Amino acid sequence: MKLEWMGEHREVVEALIHYCNIYASVYRTEKMHYEGISYSYAQIQVLEYLLENEERGENMRTIAHRLGIHRSNFTKIINRLVEKGLVEKANLEGSRRDIRITVNDLGRRLYEEYAERILRTHFSPMFRDLDKLSPEARSYVADALQDAMRGSDYHQSEYGTDEAP
Repeated sequence: MKLEWMGEHREVVEALIHYCNIYASVYRTEKMHYEGISYSYAQIQVLEYLLENEERGENMRTIAHRLGIHRSNFTKIINRLVEKGLVEKANLEGSRRDIRITVNDLGRRLYEEYAERILRTHFSPMFRDLDKLSPEARSYVADALQDAMRGSDYHQSEYGTDEAP
């Protein structure tokens, strides 16, 4: 059966599906290691966004939304990072409910080692291909991926909207 609904975009859709399936198969598996600490892609992504959040000042719900992670899973990952000694949790002054999560020195060193390795082994080839595109074209690629995500059942059930919280 010929799948005509994708038209000339079949090659991109197939590559995206292939990447997503491979990534999904290892996303939660703690196969990466640093100084005796094992961690997963899910955990490193949360760590990455927490580091970025130091400048952005977003709340934890917004970070979970940006990552596309259900809030309860986000909380579980945070608790796992605390157990591993990579982040610290503290209540904000005057609030039992609002929590500040900070990445400690060990978490920063782990992330720096990961970032260097993942750039070299994983993202550099993709970046070389993307560098062939104009900044405007790269923006269109990012928009296309965001638009595809907005149509997912998961996104609708988690957030009930296309907008960030």
